[in-house]
Amino acid sequence: MNDPIPIPTSTPTPPPTGDLPQEAKRHLWHPFTQMRDWCAPGHEPVVLVEGEGALLRDHEGREYIDGNASIWANLHGHRHPRIDAAIREQLGKVAHTSFLGFTHPPGIELARELLALWPAPPPGGAPLSRVFFSDDGSTAMEAAIKMAIQSRQHRGEPERDRFVAFADAYHGDTMGASSLGGIRVFHERFSRHQFPVDQVGSLEELVARSGSEIDPGRVTAVVIEPRVQGAAGMRFWPRGMLAGLRRWCDEHGVYLIVDEVMTGFGRTGTMFACEAEGVTPDLVALAKGLTGGYLPLAATLATDAIYEAFLGDYEEMKTFFYGHTYTASQLGCAAALANLAIFREEAVIETVLPPKIAALGEAFGTLADLPGVHRVRQCGMIAAFDLARPDGTPFDWWERTGARVCEAARRHGLLTRPIRDVIVLMPPYCITPGQIARAVEALRRAVREVTG
Repeated sequence: MNDPIPIPTSTPTPPPTGDLPQEAKRHLWHPFTQMRDWCAPGHEPVVLVEGEGALLRDHEGREYIDGNASIWANLHGHRHPRIDAAIREQLGKVAHTSFLGFTHPPGIELARELLALWPAPPPGGAPLSRVFFSDDGSTAMEAAIKMAIQSRQHRGEPERDRFVAFADAYHGDTMGASSLGGIRVFHERFSRHQFPVDQVGSLEELVARSGSEIDPGRVTAVVIEPRVQGAAGMRFWPRGMLAGLRRWCDEHGVYLIVDEVMTGFGRTGTMFACEAEGVTPDLVALAKGLTGGYLPLAATLATDAIYEAFLGDYEEMKTFFYGHTYTASQLGCAAALANLAIFREEAVIETVLPPKIAALGEAFGTLADLPGVHRVRQCGMIAAFDLARPDGTPFDWWERTGARVCEAARRHGLLTRPIRDVIVLMPPYCITPGQIARAVEALRRAVREVTG
């Protein structure tokens, strides 16, 4: 007699079935998305289910080039075997443990490696020496600005309670981080609840207003996205600006907080954008590419001078009372360590990126003569152009020209997302020359279809 078939203790979850786009319209609320349009009849949501390298596939098997690196985060491509293996290996140990007073090997090792990536500061400068983990770019910036304020209080400088940030900046959506933002549509509704911030348009304006409108003795920190302002529309800072800002901060005893959430991990051609001008900040925020674009993880790096301001007897209440449940997730740290190993072992900065940057620039530059395309520009693996009428006047914002161009590009096999009427191509570093050519051709066709 045959042995009876054992009854399984659990039933595997079946794959999703039914009309997935309609289910999405029925239940979801997406970020930065006007849901009335998204849920309207005739709009077909892209339901992404699979990826490999620089490609993504939807639930119907259609293939797309990931033209914005899954919101500027994916570095080495989807399903990279090194990162996949690291996550699986960590799963065999433990997925997550609290970091609130406890620690673990992946977090220790990752902190050490992140600090070692920063070159030694110039004479008189202070090195980055401590790592505080959090979840995403917003929380990394939130930690940085709270560290800045609280350290001033501990050092007997409570009058230094203001920040300086730059027009059209974007530093995140949590209440503190959004205080620093200069994009009205994101932040204006909440301005009366935020930190005091002086907005300037340039280093020259900061210098000109110092001592009159802006009292440097009241400023705790200046905050900047180095080399490139991302959500502002990929605006590039002039060479030398960051080094000049570092000098201004040093002259006035002001912290320099650098937001490398988008620019970090090779995106501008160097490991960190600050390297281009030899600048070491007092605080720096890292996220997005930290795990190669796999898992939520962020880090705020600080100097000893800031860290030591929090040391004292418990009853002095100098502790940094800030953190999150998934701070330093062991899975995230494992992915981040694998990401950094890829940079080392594949010599990404030295050998992988230079030819990809050149190929992207050459192909993207061919769009410059297209009617409606203006200010074609590139910094490392970031390429962008403005959409405007042939005479350079902007399209009316409610026409959604950028969004319609990206919707048209989707029909030609490219996924990207506009910044209003700025079109951005920021692919994973594993993209091939052929895929770059296909992505640029998709944009060419899309612009022609939308602008005529």
